Amino acid sequence: MAKTSAIEKNKRRAKMVKQFSGKRAKLKALSKDQSASLEVRFAAQLKLAELPRNSSPGRVRNRCEFSGRPRGFYRKVRLSRIALRELGNLGQIPGLVKSSW
Repeated sequence: MAKTSAIEKNKRRAKMVKQFSGKRAKLKALSKDQSASLEVRFAAQLKLAELPRNSSPGRVRNRCEFSGRPRGFYRKVRLSRIALRELGNLGQIPGLVKSSW
């Protein structure tokens, strides 16, 4: 089980990403717009840098919904490899069958 503080910090980051996504997208589009003047693009870049760092989508960590574990994460089921195996063995994940050969 992951530290509760780490899980909560990640949830706060995800909330902040959602909150600033519109503003961040507009500023990014403006800073990459080749038809805009250099001053306008530079100003957009500065405003983008003034936004909180935790509003960047790259700072949100994928974590297991079951245990909060950050490593060995399967995106399709949003679980870590350990939780996936446990729930799969209990038959709680539809379509998942234990392999044997």
